[in-house]
Amino acid sequence: MGIVSFIKGAGSKLFGTDEIEEPKGPSAVEKKAEANASNALQNLVIKTGLEIENLDVSYSSRVATISGTTEKQETAEKAVLIVGNVNGVEEVNNLIEVTNPEAEAVYYTVKSGDYLSKIAKSQYGNASQYKIIFEANKPMLSDPDNIYPGQVLRIPPLD
Repeated sequence: MGIVSFIKGAGSKLFGTDEIEEPKGPSAVEKKAEANASNALQNLVIKTGLEIENLDVSYSSRVATISGTTEKQETAEKAVLIVGNVNGVEEVNNLIEVTNPEAEAVYYTVKSGDYLSKIAKSQYGNASQYKIIFEANKPMLSDPDNIYPGQVLRIPPLD
């Protein structure tokens, strides 16, 4: 899948601050900050229960790299969104191997004034298809009315 871009300053505040502490150079302190961010991002993916063997997440200079193996395209895409929708992550390099590849989803960045049925209308031509988008973005979304500008969502292909 390659690199997926996200908006700086948008996303959950995983670290209790505005964003991931950004290292300034190769000192031991900065390397520790990157290791802490990598571990936190990896634990975030693990907590969702996504089935990814040999999961590894690393973080450096606002770029997260995620690797491992999974059977489903959907699982890989959700892992990318979980990591990318964290404040301070601007890109995710997706190196997850999918053993049973399927058609890839489209990524959509939520704009001010968007809601799922509006997005469904623009992407599928039918506002009532918002449920597909909601289901495709669980567990990141717990309520179809709770999306925010800058958030990136999966828009799966219709069967």
